[in-house]
Amino acid sequence: MPAGRHRRRDDPFVRAVVARLVPLGLVRARAMFGGWGVYRDDLMFGLIAGKRLYLKVDGDTRGRFAAAGSRPFVYQSAQRRIEMSYWLAPEGALAASEALLSWAELAVAAASRVRALKRPTRR
Repeated sequence: MPAGRHRRRDDPFVRAVVARLVPLGLVRARAMFGGWGVYRDDLMFGLIAGKRLYLKVDGDTRGRFAAAGSRPFVYQSAQRRIEMSYWLAPEGALAASEALLSWAELAVAAASRVRALKRPTRR
């Protein structure tokens, strides 16, 4: 394995975030597209990019994140600017475990609702 790739797997920021989210259940990070997806079981509820944690939002939670001064993860594709449904963990959330868990619980709930809407119902 190339040295750069090994270091990426051992990113201390990612390890610290995952360790602080363990009270939510089986939480892990998986490398993806130059960043990391943060999962509880098989549900992606967070994104780490550039030493920043972004959490999943939906129509029920977007306003709470906005009111806390958060902003969405945005990237520039070759054709346009794309705003994702992951918003920056609010100021101070990473400094206080209780606050981080509260925001992360909102993100898990949002990700669950979004996934439920995408899954076809069985008859």
